[in-house]
Amino acid sequence: MATKSKELSIEDKLWKTADALRGSMDPSEYRNVVLGLIFLKYVSDSFEIKYAELIKSDYPEDAEDPDMYLSENIFWIPKNARWSLIQQSAKTPQIGEIIDVAMDEIEKSNDSLRGVLSKNYSSPDLDKSRLGQVVDLISNIKMEDSTNAKDVLGRVYEYFLNKFGSNKTNGEFYTPQSVVRTLVEMIEPYRGRIYDPCCGSGGMFVQSDKFVQEHQGKIGDLSVYGEESNPTTWKIAKMNLAIRGIDNNLGPHQGDTFTNDLHKGERFDYILANPPFNIKSWGGDKLKEDSRWKYGVPPEGNANYAWIEHIISKLAPDGKAGFVLANGALSTSTGAEATIRKAILEDDKIDAIVALPGQMFYSTGIPVSLWFVDMNKESADERSRKGETLFIDARNLGEMIDRTHRAFNADDIKKIADTYHAYRGTNGQEYQDVAGFCKVAKLEEIAQNDYVLTPGRYVGLAKQEDDGEPYEEKMARLTNELKEQFEESNKLQAQIKDVLKELGYEI
Repeated sequence: MATKSKELSIEDKLWKTADALRGSMDPSEYRNVVLGLIFLKYVSDSFEIKYAELIKSDYPEDAEDPDMYLSENIFWIPKNARWSLIQQSAKTPQIGEIIDVAMDEIEKSNDSLRGVLSKNYSSPDLDKSRLGQVVDLISNIKMEDSTNAKDVLGRVYEYFLNKFGSNKTNGEFYTPQSVVRTLVEMIEPYRGRIYDPCCGSGGMFVQSDKFVQEHQGKIGDLSVYGEESNPTTWKIAKMNLAIRGIDNNLGPHQGDTFTNDLHKGERFDYILANPPFNIKSWGGDKLKEDSRWKYGVPPEGNANYAWIEHIISKLAPDGKAGFVLANGALSTSTGAEATIRKAILEDDKIDAIVALPGQMFYSTGIPVSLWFVDMNKESADERSRKGETLFIDARNLGEMIDRTHRAFNADDIKKIADTYHAYRGTNGQEYQDVAGFCKVAKLEEIAQNDYVLTPGRYVGLAKQEDDGEPYEEKMARLTNELKEQFEESNKLQAQIKDVLKELGYEI
């Protein structure tokens, strides 16, 4: 436990120092500067560990052979880009230029990092004294082995992503961890090809990686594919995955998933996504004849159903998807959207819907739900769920983690995931409807509800516990309380009228 608290204090201290660095910098540039430094320390530490190992080997000259590193998925760091040089220069006015050179040299030496690293440390907007302080603090994070390096700096990187994500102006690139964890625990991406069409900072992939590790699987069994339209966020995702040692194909650059699909023709076993909500301008006017619109052409003014159809079009014959959408998509009666929703349901692709509590997202207060698609509800290793959809109302779960944000704890996530797996018949538990929480609805029932997918419409109300108070006594007590409240209301009303009358405004 002592180690953990030490790491947390490093994270907190780093954040406070880095925050002082911000000055008048654009938030996205400042974010990339700080995350770039943490990444630089990570790749340099990983290199130094391997370097020390090779120096002690029978062939110490191999320590300066780039192939000895690249063959083991370790980035080659040229001499003028190593952290030791940066640390020595921390208190000099040239620190910004030295870091820029280091970033440039690392990119030139590692193809997978080309165009990824931030190179504006010599900018006059960046206070060089404070930059040196951040370098000194990062230098204090010592690594003993490669596993520890990934763990500690990975934690620091994730901590910073969370901090940046909690800012409304930056929140869109970051999906709260408890939401991602819920998606991953329900989809269970053990092996195969996993895809995120709007991958943000790569959080879906990192949590999938953790899931595989926790279940003693091999990371190499999961192939990662994604796309991200924001160039700065694309760079953050590439660094985030590199720091975790996760091989990935996020395309050679950022791209717009709708108008420039970088994985055209590909199919995936798993899809996890948190598309931006209710995007108005998404290029729909140019895509009327697109082959992805199997269930109908999405409206030009809202991308929600374009995301749904894109995701379904990318799934393998037995593929599964979990994604976040604004609640409006559950019940919209707009002609095109209602038609598409009905067609998807009649094609038996919607496996489950989970209503989330409010205040879970940093960037929006819009209420949201999780959608789960299964391309084959009659897989051999699952219970046949033909013509069924599971509804879970999780709006009463979660706990406030600060004054304005809510998150699921481990028990909440387990409750939701266990319910889903019991419904699928994959965890040995017997599924049962629970009033107010979960209900399996047949397509006929959903059709009777105009194909609306709002969980509250199906799960009903939770049973109220009998408090033992006789009905007559309870009604007498409540009526008396109501009478007292009416009397108090009348008094206050009279007082307000008197005040207004004195001011010359008689009611």
